[in-house]
Amino acid sequence: MICDICKKNEATVHITKIINGNMCELNICETCAREAEGFNMAGGMGLVSPFSFQNILSGIVDYINQGTNATKAPELTCKNCGMTYSQFKEKGFFGCSECYDNFSSTVTPIISRVQGNAEHVGKIPKRSGKVIAGKKRILKLKEELQKAIAQEEYEKAAEIRDKIRELQNGE
Repeated sequence: MICDICKKNEATVHITKIINGNMCELNICETCAREAEGFNMAGGMGLVSPFSFQNILSGIVDYINQGTNATKAPELTCKNCGMTYSQFKEKGFFGCSECYDNFSSTVTPIISRVQGNAEHVGKIPKRSGKVIAGKKRILKLKEELQKAIAQEEYEKAAEIRDKIRELQNGE
């Protein structure tokens, strides 16, 4: 199947939309898909779609921030790349790694609410896996230590404390 946009390359992306019983298909090549800025192909299909990632993200951000920001706060700006919070909402992605820190007061509650947790709990990279696993183990042991102290299980707390020291000295 040939690309509907450039009419040259083989179509590798196939999109079908059914709106009010009318089916509209778009078959495009990888090059045209990249140039179309993501998966919002509504423009190429002659349709206006409110379901792009950026629009959905912006809507979630606005909804969650309604209750938290009763007064209009000044616009947040990344100190490193200069990206504003409005630009982030419009584009749907940050400009640099520092944006996470600069916008954390607004973004972290949203991530926590949407995903249930703002901390990554997925796979661990092989190179830094031992360090990350060690830190997680220490944090878990510290939580267990606090529980043991709260329950007045001091012998168990002493054992956990010793394990924590061993892990910290081993690093």
